[in-house]
Amino acid sequence: MSKTSLIGLLSSIRLTPHLPPDSWYIVSSVTLSMLNKPDEVQHVFKYALEKDGGNTQKQLDIARRTREALVKSAAIGGLPKSINALYALKRVTPQNLLDEPLEYSPTGRSVELYDVPSSKIMQRGQAFFDQIYGKVSKRVMGQMDQSGTEDLGITARLMYGYILSNTSVLTALESSFVLLAGLIPQDGHLKGALNNGASVEQVRAVRNVIVRLCEAFGMSKISEHPSGAWGW
Repeated sequence: MSKTSLIGLLSSIRLTPHLPPDSWYIVSSVTLSMLNKPDEVQHVFKYALEKDGGNTQKQLDIARRTREALVKSAAIGGLPKSINALYALKRVTPQNLLDEPLEYSPTGRSVELYDVPSSKIMQRGQAFFDQIYGKVSKRVMGQMDQSGTEDLGITARLMYGYILSNTSVLTALESSFVLLAGLIPQDGHLKGALNNGASVEQVRAVRNVIVRLCEAFGMSKISEHPSGAWGW
């Protein structure tokens, strides 16, 4: 897709009815990362700065929210895609919008890793997992624990504890939208966002953004009426 075509699509996506404020660029960035289009994330970021970055603080918020969305998407799409997207993003990010190592961390994860008892982080992660999966959360975690290696359940607990449940930059609801953007291109589902407080209209709006980007980059639906979900 040409840059001009992508910008035209983003212009339309940004105005999607019922789309929660300031979510269009994080959803778009994660979807493109999942589609293995890291360089296109650069265009999303620059367009977001142009349209919504009215002052330096707002620009910094956009940069941090985009980076955090890509970090969290590693839990769904794998670390390599997040690495590629974050490196591509850094190449077009002004120096004053970067958070350098050993300086201020907007997420506080380094403090959580070294100074906060791990049990507290695990409890927070479990609460977030329970909120996402609702009444089936115990069954889902139990299935991972019984997968043949308990390490799968441990991996999930670490991801939810230290990565996904951190809401310093993205709210729990926005984090759910990140999960949607990672799951839908991989035939995922939408229930977790509803469990985290999204309205049906908001979920449909986020899904619409993701599907439009997937279609624009050549993906096709498995079927018109996927069994049991709005899967992709």
